Amino acid sequence: MKDIDAMTRTRNPWVVLTVLCSSLLLVVIDITVLYVALPMISTELNPSASQLLWIADVYSLICAPLLIPFATLGDRFGRRRMLVRGYVVFGAASVLAAFAPNVPALIAARALLGLGSAMIMPSTLSMIRQVFDDADARAKALGVWSAVASAGAVIGPLLGGALVEGTWWGAVFLINVPVMLAAVPLALWLVPESPRRVAGRWDATSACLATAGVLGLAYGIKEAGHSGPLAPSTVLSLTAAAVLLVLFVVRQRRGDPPLLDVGLFANPSFSTAATAVVITFLILVGLELLFTQYLQLVLDLSPFAAALRLLPMSVTSVAGSLAGGPLVRRFGAPALIAAGLAGTAVSQLPLVALDTTDRAWLMGLCFAGMGFWLAVVLTASSNALMNAVDVERAGQAAAVEETSYELGGGLGIALLGSVTSAAYGRWFPALPGLSDDTWQAARESLSGAVRAAATLPRADGTKVLDAARETFVAGLHLTLTVSTGLLLAGGLVVVFVFRGRNRITSPLGEQR
Repeated sequence: MKDIDAMTRTRNPWVVLTVLCSSLLLVVIDITVLYVALPMISTELNPSASQLLWIADVYSLICAPLLIPFATLGDRFGRRRMLVRGYVVFGAASVLAAFAPNVPALIAARALLGLGSAMIMPSTLSMIRQVFDDADARAKALGVWSAVASAGAVIGPLLGGALVEGTWWGAVFLINVPVMLAAVPLALWLVPESPRRVAGRWDATSACLATAGVLGLAYGIKEAGHSGPLAPSTVLSLTAAAVLLVLFVVRQRRGDPPLLDVGLFANPSFSTAATAVVITFLILVGLELLFTQYLQLVLDLSPFAAALRLLPMSVTSVAGSLAGGPLVRRFGAPALIAAGLAGTAVSQLPLVALDTTDRAWLMGLCFAGMGFWLAVVLTASSNALMNAVDVERAGQAAAVEETSYELGGGLGIALLGSVTSAAYGRWFPALPGLSDDTWQAARESLSGAVRAAATLPRADGTKVLDAARETFVAGLHLTLTVSTGLLLAGGLVVVFVFRGRNRITSPLGEQR
């Protein structure tokens, strides 16, 4: 009777896809929805530059390493069960974040949100492989999934801007609560439970190793920007992260069953596609964070006006995702991934011409190009990842892809945010007539300079703001150069790995 009921509910898999993508959209939006609220948070909670980065990226950094453990739990004990529990955690964490009284409480609530998203996300992609038996329908479904995932990251600032305009920063979290309350009964009613695999034991040690390793890596990157790449704290944290991650890989090779089948990465199409997703989200999320600050604190736009400037990226990302499916079938995923990375680099490079004056037309054109090509990369990579495995390992492949999304987002904030922050701190000029405390506060961050300027006489405050804005723009130029180099390097790697062939090969050598 149970099997008949499940078959009845999966008769129309597009209904299941709608439920899954609705929850996916909210989870991905939460990566970036907070960006336009960060200046308001800086004013009310007064975080340091490092704390501000942790507020922004602890969500992704907690979610990324836990996706694989929770995907394994979902495969073993039921993906729908994990999905519903994730909804409950995500909704509760949203309430805690909305009313966080201080910076540590907000960081902790964002970390709990990351835990909830790690419980939700693996089911959204692996269930597509479960409910769509037809290859063509599955390719279309994956295109829709990629459109939702890529659009969510760029819709986040727009939604955040609309929510905080005239209210308070906690509104960006409260929007999650009614959606989660509706998602629980809908999932129980419409989404079928997956077959369960209960052999072996769940490896909690591996989950801890992966989480600690990723957090150590992010901490080391931030310390490199703050204290220098050779500072003891930087070297120690990066070394510890490397050791923990190596131990995680060794443990997976010996595990029975492992949390992560590292043999998946022996397939070059799989590993290269996963790397492309990391690079893509690193650029997308990292630059979105920086440009929301540029638009609000340099150009002095309101949160919603700043979010509207990112709208071209949102529109073209949907177009790129929908066009990606047919383009993959025509040209193959490797060629499309390489072209998309190169197209993104070409689209963003003109942004180095920005200064402290408003050049809306230039940003609009560049953001539109970036949104389209980034979405093309994500769609092609999603097809490569999911078509490179058999159905039994769909949960593993889904977890790897979603880990790449979250890891890329977290590392993008850590890396690109640290590059800009380090350049700002080192290049902020000495300003005569300022006290040492005021100057130190101004060179801490652009938000710090805005707060410091508000305490000074008008002429001195203007001098501080002008210097801070010009220094931030100089740091942004450096960050754009770094991100362009990453994109071009990624494209060259794809070309090198797939030279002479343009098809996706499975781990068993089957042509896809």
